[in-house]
Amino acid sequence: MRIILASSSLYRKALLQKIISKFETHSPNINESRRPGENFIDLAERLACEKAEVLAEKFPNSLIIGSDQVACFNSTQLNKPLNRENTLAQLQKCQGQKVLFHTGICVYNSRTKNSQSSVESYQTQFRSLSDSQLINYIEREPAYDCAGGFKMEGLGIALFKKINGDDPNILIGLPLIKLISMLENEGYAVL
Repeated sequence: MRIILASSSLYRKALLQKIISKFETHSPNINESRRPGENFIDLAERLACEKAEVLAEKFPNSLIIGSDQVACFNSTQLNKPLNRENTLAQLQKCQGQKVLFHTGICVYNSRTKNSQSSVESYQTQFRSLSDSQLINYIEREPAYDCAGGFKMEGLGIALFKKINGDDPNILIGLPLIKLISMLENEGYAVL
């Protein structure tokens, strides 16, 4: 059965390559806006499912993987900062604080129409760093396209005092432990 990653994210692609050698990536082009009253966990799950399901007609007889991450701090969503100034502002707000990352995952079987979804969460505790340390981080590892403005798999690990969750891949954007069990439920074994 074909495996389709419903994402244009290079980070998700690199994660999936750890467990699956042959798959295709396709951008799902959906509206990622939060609906009125929608909580962050529901948003992450809905977007993951929509990303997977929107590609179902184009890829029959496939297992389609959708994923989306929502970072939140004090009931505020942290977005991809897109530039240096926004990254610095986001990282300044997070100093000494706890930030939650909710990553929705969906495996949609376009042959059977079976859908499995889950939200895996990870809590981070940021260190209290000076502006010069934050600027040094941003200059060494610009992460403008990452929720929260950092790359945990790189130098961004230095931003944290503590991280807590079941799978560190949640922070990068694709919960591999959960994904493996979902794929196995659909008859696809990674080992």
